[in-house]
Amino acid sequence: MPLTVRLSLSIIILSLINVAVGHALPEPEFELKNSGTEFPVDYEAYGYFEGIGTEDYRYVIQYEEDLARALGDGIYPGELLEDDPDFQIFRGRHSADVDPWQSWETSQEAFYAWSSNETLHPGVRLFYIGETFRKAGLIHQAMKAYYAVLVHYPKSHSWDVTGSFYWYVAPEAISRIRRLCAEYSELGIQLEDAFVQITRSSEKNPSKDIVKVWPGEFKQVSLSPVSLKDLPVFQRRGDGRVQVVQYANGHWQLEVDGTPFVIKGVTYTSSKVGESPHNASLRPWMTLDDNFNGRNDGMFDSWIDSNRNNRKDEDETIIGDAMLLKTMGANAIRYYHNKTPDGKYNPLEFDKDLMRRLHRDFGIHFIMGDFFGAYTIGSGASWARGTDYTDSIQRQRMLEMLRSFVLDHKDEPYVLMWLLGNENQHPYTKTNAAQEPVVYAKFVNEAVLMIKALDPDHPVAIGNLGAEGIEEIAQYAPEVDIYGANVYTGDFSMGSVVQRVKETFDRPLMYTEWGCDAYAYRNGIDEDAQAAYIRGNWRDIEIHLGGHTGEGNVIGGIVFEWMDEWWKSNHDRPNSHSRRGDGRMPFPDGWVHEEWLGLVGQGQGFHSPYMRVLRKAYFELQSLWVEQ
Repeated sequence: MPLTVRLSLSIIILSLINVAVGHALPEPEFELKNSGTEFPVDYEAYGYFEGIGTEDYRYVIQYEEDLARALGDGIYPGELLEDDPDFQIFRGRHSADVDPWQSWETSQEAFYAWSSNETLHPGVRLFYIGETFRKAGLIHQAMKAYYAVLVHYPKSHSWDVTGSFYWYVAPEAISRIRRLCAEYSELGIQLEDAFVQITRSSEKNPSKDIVKVWPGEFKQVSLSPVSLKDLPVFQRRGDGRVQVVQYANGHWQLEVDGTPFVIKGVTYTSSKVGESPHNASLRPWMTLDDNFNGRNDGMFDSWIDSNRNNRKDEDETIIGDAMLLKTMGANAIRYYHNKTPDGKYNPLEFDKDLMRRLHRDFGIHFIMGDFFGAYTIGSGASWARGTDYTDSIQRQRMLEMLRSFVLDHKDEPYVLMWLLGNENQHPYTKTNAAQEPVVYAKFVNEAVLMIKALDPDHPVAIGNLGAEGIEEIAQYAPEVDIYGANVYTGDFSMGSVVQRVKETFDRPLMYTEWGCDAYAYRNGIDEDAQAAYIRGNWRDIEIHLGGHTGEGNVIGGIVFEWMDEWWKSNHDRPNSHSRRGDGRMPFPDGWVHEEWLGLVGQGQGFHSPYMRVLRKAYFELQSLWVEQ
């Protein structure tokens, strides 16, 4: 069967599945012995709140047994399951310190595992109990568990990849509640005015952070989509062919040539197995033509290993990534420029004819990224010291590189927007943006003003780590048009950043990175988990688009990433596809596997960079993007 027919059939089949699912409340996968007597629970009937909106917030329980009865099993203060015979059998088979991240045969066992674990902070454990309820279809119990995190444990926090950065579970719990209310409109409620304001200490020490809590309340509401074209325009940012528009209801939308545009983007690369930036051998993908046929290797010479036998069979014809991206429904690529050995802007890493063709023939726009000092690119700083935004000489170097970059591309039809930075607040990017957030934000504003003077046709975005530094960006970088955030906090959790942006910096939100790896600790390759995670992430994005039932300030997102890159984990062995966990993250198995984040794989690497193994996540996005 020709590839185009196979892909078309996949679109039809997955689209039918997508349409058939709907958003009715799911059937629970198991029943609780005690599922509670009340939903939503009226906490003021069982105690009282103190210090709302201050760092002295707390909830005081007056009638503990009554509150436990209203909440049901697994939710503090009624989390003990001693009267559940199935739980007693489970405890008889397993120790109290079971690993809740392992794959359990049933969702009920997963619930028991999280409930049994005594090594986690109670707030973190309760949060993941809520996750288990949600995944098992116990939506009311999930919402009660999430809200209990906010009420009792708003200061509870968890880890990231390196252990150098932590995230709070309460904002994620709020976002999940609001997402569930928007997802299942038959609930007829929404959690209003709930918010957790976190001011991180300069030492990035959670014990010194200031956490203020507004528990909010559940209200009867009717959530339904709205037609933005029927609403007055409140403001437009930009005067050119690409603008962001805010409507009278506060919702945002991106427009290209006057037409609404949802970003369905991909961080694209076609890296060759064996090459690595760690030994300066990794080449920009636009320059690859190793078969010397005059066309780009990845975009036009790739082929699909349909039967996964790691060789090219006669019926496996060349199709190229450009067609694969178009068939998947992608309309944008995020691309960051690099530098020459002497630290200057390098126009030779771009193939403008290729970029024009991708835009003209395949509908691909480019989100043009400048690292803005991340990884010391542009600043001229040493790796040991890192980029210093208080250094006027380094700032000037970065502006000079940025100016050359903008002038080189500003009049090209493929440009969608400019993007400054990439998680510059994270320690591994080698900058002091987190230590000097005001200085960094002011420098961002200076750079944005320069770009707009050079190119008024395209908006300018910032690429941050989640919502880190957003208060300073809101105050000192008002010229920023779009807030970009890299977010990896679960398959159902990106809404916390949505709410934070809406409350703090009234700009459209673009998810500059999101996604999941295809490898699972203990289980090996797990394409089902990757596809389900990505489906959940896109639903998070979709539900918060302008005109939809969520917050209305999202304009799309860029999945990370197109294909596996083998140089990321074993820096000295780029020919080996690492299977080790690179750090703890809220992925399906609790780990991130950096070399397995691709929507497509490279098999055993014998035919790199040409061979493609399309994973289930590719077809999942195809079903979500093509039919939207």
